[in-house]
Amino acid sequence: MRSGEQNNKVLNISDKYQRSYIHPNAKIGKNVEIGPFSTIGPYVEIGDNTKIGSHVVIKGETTIGLSNKIYHGASLGVAVEDNKNDKNLFIGDNNIIREFVKIESGSSRGNGETKIGNNNMIMSYCYISTNCNLSNHIIMTNASSLGEEVLIEDHAVIAGMTTIKDYIRIGRVAMVGGHSNVLKDVPPYVIVDGHPAHVSGINIIGLRRNKIKPSVRKEIKKAYKILYRSDYSIKDAINKMDNQLSEVQEIEHFLRFLRNVQRGICQ
Repeated sequence: MRSGEQNNKVLNISDKYQRSYIHPNAKIGKNVEIGPFSTIGPYVEIGDNTKIGSHVVIKGETTIGLSNKIYHGASLGVAVEDNKNDKNLFIGDNNIIREFVKIESGSSRGNGETKIGNNNMIMSYCYISTNCNLSNHIIMTNASSLGEEVLIEDHAVIAGMTTIKDYIRIGRVAMVGGHSNVLKDVPPYVIVDGHPAHVSGINIIGLRRNKIKPSVRKEIKKAYKILYRSDYSIKDAINKMDNQLSEVQEIEHFLRFLRNVQRGICQ
C-alpha cells in the first residue's frame, strides 16, 4: 500500500478528474484508478490494479484485494440502516462489481464482517446485506438481493430479481432461477426456482462447466434421488447416502451441507 505522501499524489490526480474525495488515511495500492466524484473513506484499503468508476462510495473498515473492477454508482462498506457502527467488509481479488451494487459492512449483531471471495461477478443493482459470506466464482445476476448472514458457496448462480431470506445457505454449484423467493437452504448441485423456491432438478450444466467427472455426476444423481425421490427424512437420507454412495469429495460435501441444515431445505 502507498505511503501518506503517495496518497497525496492520488488526491492530486483525482482533483483533475472532477474532485473525487480520497481521505488522506486511506491506503491505496499501485496502479489503482479512481473515477470522478468517488468517495474513499479513512479506513479503506484498496489493493493493486483495482479500477473504481465514477460516483462510487467506499466507507467503513473496508479491505479490497487485487485487480477488482468496481463500476460507477456502487456503494461498498456502508453501515446497516439501523446500525450506526461501520464494521468490516472484506473483498478478495479479481471481482467484478457492476453499476449501483450495494454491499453493507458487517454488523455487531452478527459476526461483524461481510466477506466476498475471489473471481465473483455481481451484476447491476444487486444488494448484499450485512454479515453475508460469498465464496468464489459466484454469479449474482441483476437486481438480486441477499438478506442478513446469507452464505453462498463456490460456483453458485443466482438469477435476476431473486430474493434470498436471512440466514439461508446456497450450496456449491447450485442455481437459483430468476424471480425466485428462497426461504430455505439450497443443497449443492441442484436447481431451484419459484415463489417460494422449490427444487426442479440437478444442475447438470453447472456440473459439466465445472468439469465434474461423469462418474461423480452419477453419484450426485443417486444422492438426489435418495433425498428428493423417496420418503426419507433428511437424517435417514444422510444415513442411506453414507451406506450406498462412493466416498468422493463432492458427496462428502453434500452430506456435510445436509448435516448442518437448521432451517430446512427447498423441496
